[in-house]
Amino acid sequence: MHVTSEQRLDDGVLEREFTLGEIPGILWTPASTPAPASAPAPLILLGHPPLGLRKMYPRLVARARHSAAEGFATATIELPGNGDRPRWPALEQARADLRRALEAGEPVGDEIVDALVLPLVDKAVPEWQAALDALLSLPEIGGPVGYSGGVISIGIRLAVVEPRIVAAGLFAGSFVPRAMFEEARQVTIPLHVLLQWDDEGNDRQAALDLFDAFGSKEKSLHANMGGHTGVPQFAADTAAQFFTRHLK
Repeated sequence: MHVTSEQRLDDGVLEREFTLGEIPGILWTPASTPAPASAPAPLILLGHPPLGLRKMYPRLVARARHSAAEGFATATIELPGNGDRPRWPALEQARADLRRALEAGEPVGDEIVDALVLPLVDKAVPEWQAALDALLSLPEIGGPVGYSGGVISIGIRLAVVEPRIVAAGLFAGSFVPRAMFEEARQVTIPLHVLLQWDDEGNDRQAALDLFDAFGSKEKSLHANMGGHTGVPQFAADTAAQFFTRHLK
């Protein structure tokens, strides 16, 4: 893990850009507290849609600052084939097929969803785990670890295969391959699932079916009126309370 830049934000949060091999990422840690009160901060991994870190930065830093105020460190990495990372022709073809279906008003078939999501999950999850290895080696960061937002299928896979993640906040706002429903049944960690009831790009019934499939004994669904980008501010406060319960 190589830190490429560092700055202190106006609220005292330390922001560090880093690279892990070819993978860019950003780490935010809370303002330091005087010793001996300071202790390694719990970590939340910030997922995001495949739009590139630069485009997503305003939303990511807002989430990071909100989490830092609660005492959490947060980190994110660029997804494969996005941002400044090498192009991924198969992923770009799947996105083109998705756009054509949506523009034509046609149903988005399983083949398109599988091609769009499954290879991304297969490649991104080991990268998140490698990033987690590097982040937890830093003295200012400790466990436990949570995962928040982003492509919900990535969150599902991480919840199944990564034992260091003990709680997850998921956003039901992306296409989910049928194969991920079986993986969802293997999820046992506490879940906080956010659903925008009028999300124009999301199949509401599929989101409800996925929530039903999760195997967790503790899972809560938080549905709010409005479209994909209309998440109310208080939803962030509710998610923060969830992570405070499970990471502190």
